[in-house]
Amino acid sequence: MPEGPSVRKFQLLTSPFVGQVVTKVGGSSRKINVNDLNALRLQDSQVHGKNLYLAFVAAGGPLVPAAEDTVLQREAASGQEGGQEEVCAPQLCPLDEELQELQHSRSEHLDAVEGPGNWLRFHFGLFGSIRANEFSRANKANKRGDWKDPIPRLVLHFESGGFLVFYNCRMHWCSSPRADPTSDILSVEFHRGRALDALRAADPICYTLLDQRYFSGLGNIIKNEILYLAKIHPLTQGALLAVSDLERLLDCAVQFSSDWLHSKLHGKRLHPQIYQKEQCPLGHAVMKGTLGPSGGFKRLTWWCPQCQPVLLSEDGDPPAGTE
Repeated sequence: MPEGPSVRKFQLLTSPFVGQVVTKVGGSSRKINVNDLNALRLQDSQVHGKNLYLAFVAAGGPLVPAAEDTVLQREAASGQEGGQEEVCAPQLCPLDEELQELQHSRSEHLDAVEGPGNWLRFHFGLFGSIRANEFSRANKANKRGDWKDPIPRLVLHFESGGFLVFYNCRMHWCSSPRADPTSDILSVEFHRGRALDALRAADPICYTLLDQRYFSGLGNIIKNEILYLAKIHPLTQGALLAVSDLERLLDCAVQFSSDWLHSKLHGKRLHPQIYQKEQCPLGHAVMKGTLGPSGGFKRLTWWCPQCQPVLLSEDGDPPAGTE
């Protein structure tokens, strides 16, 4: 599913429509009544981790601009025009998707307890995306051999004549954005100290990095790439690593995420060093495994045994799963 940098790019596509009234709606979503959005004004657009939030008010309501739009809009304006990159999400097995559906349903239940609100939350699934003023077209035949264009979950037409198209996403009304900016790796409020404390846990480091309580927006691609950049084996227990190693890993997480966002804003594609590769940049054979906590998400992980050596515990035993 799209990670933090991709969702930030999605938010940028919605920003020009803030302040405009919805004149026509469409889409296949059954989670919400799309007609409820007709004649409402898009008041605000925010992103927190992997979630996008859009606020809607009555057409005569006050307009409150988003706080973090300016820098992203200015940088994107200096980039290439028309670079609407469709994001390819990490590959998930069916069990992964079922577990994630359960997690999102629990979050939606919390929203329901608070009561309905004027914020519409979007969580994007596999190959989820947003298009502005264009529809996604099929670039290959499906399993049946048909060339069918993707079906939008939601289409919003605005008074300016422009429109937004949302693909493969879950939508739910909520009273306010449910997020802590101190855990968002792309937020200026990201709390390094709390993130470092989380990394010091005795759990395998690749499990901790995907914990959205501390690393909101960090997904499987970022996880694989930064562990390679920091030369850390994915199953190494955080408690065994020196503080300097954890600091370097955190630096890699923030820098890689920022660089990826910068590339997206300038229409450039990501060129992974280890993710889905058979060899690392130095020519070593790459190993692949499905790693994750017992009873939790298990994600495909790539690592180089030579560049990311196993770190032995104090009793001389390697981490479980590395033998």
